[in-house]
Amino acid sequence: MSVLALVLLSPLLGAVALLVLIDDGRPVIYRQARVGKGNQLFQIRKFRTMRRDTECLAQNDMRGRDDCYTRTGKLLRALSLDELPQLLNILDGTMSFVGPRPLIPEEDDIRQKRAAARIYDVLPGMTGWAQVNGRANVSADEKVAFDAEYLQKQSFWFDLKILFITAWQVIRRKDVG
Repeated sequence: MSVLALVLLSPLLGAVALLVLIDDGRPVIYRQARVGKGNQLFQIRKFRTMRRDTECLAQNDMRGRDDCYTRTGKLLRALSLDELPQLLNILDGTMSFVGPRPLIPEEDDIRQKRAAARIYDVLPGMTGWAQVNGRANVSADEKVAFDAEYLQKQSFWFDLKILFITAWQVIRRKDVG
């Protein structure tokens, strides 16, 4: 499915890459260490939305720091297009379409809570149950609860439901952080 998505979206991926390049130069793809299955680190891929000299912070710590984002980056984040290179993570087996969103390693509090709830037994996803229930607007404890609920309900049909809700929220630009 990720190969098909990459092929179908290749014109869009190329256009986005060109916009990022024109707006703020290289690199176009941003790689960042994230916590994945087995509580192991992997490199997530995203279109770069922040200026090159921006420090690595959790999304909640970035609130009110609009000066960190490039002009193109603000648009990409609003449309969730910055996430599309994660199709390559799905292709290499470090992510899934649906699962708990991967954290940056510095988010110690939620990382420990997730480990205790066995969230790291599954691959992280491009979208997840916590994302469609508030995205960046839920607390760490609520995210862990939603991720644990996802583990209990995980199925093809539940994943499909999450994908449809995600698409609807992206179209409506709901809970964009």
